[in-house]
Amino acid sequence: MLYDGHPDLQGVWVLSGNPNLPSDPAFTPAAKKLYDERKAAKGKDDPESICLPDGLVRMTPLPYKIVQSPKMVVLLSEGNTHSYRRFFLDGRPHNLDLDPNTYTGDSIAKWEGDALVVDTIGFNDKTWLDATGKPHSEDLHVVERYRRPDLGHLNIQYTLEDKTSFTKPYTFERTFTLAPGWELQEYVCQAILDGVIKP
Repeated sequence: MLYDGHPDLQGVWVLSGNPNLPSDPAFTPAAKKLYDERKAAKGKDDPESICLPDGLVRMTPLPYKIVQSPKMVVLLSEGNTHSYRRFFLDGRPHNLDLDPNTYTGDSIAKWEGDALVVDTIGFNDKTWLDATGKPHSEDLHVVERYRRPDLGHLNIQYTLEDKTSFTKPYTFERTFTLAPGWELQEYVCQAILDGVIKP
């Protein structure tokens, strides 16, 4: 627990298991057609391959860091290019006026018991939900529930709704393992593409 009585989610975390979604959402016909085209192209148009951000749902095997304060939680990614997320805990509503339709959306949060519940809207449709090319639209709405069941693990339950791409909500869970003593390292995507450094 932190001084404010809420669970301590801070630390460096590494995804346990496969970073892809565990199954396919219930796609609409148009989204299923797009997904099939992306699979047939074998990742040729993967936005990650040209150093664009992965967005909220897609994960990398590189570590993530959570920094927590009473009014905001920040999620930093080592491998998700040009990406950080802010979860505002000060009671503000969603505000898409300043920066609508971004790669990671607009996130507000609240505590429900021992769970941090993060509500995010305001996405563009330029990211893939995972490396296989699962699509979404700008209507994507994601609710995450962050819970720390024990000292060494962080569970995140995701519920995705997208009236344009899905016929019903899609829910799944991921587990992350605490990496004591780790810190995020510099990740230069373009240098890797250019062959200057090895990943």
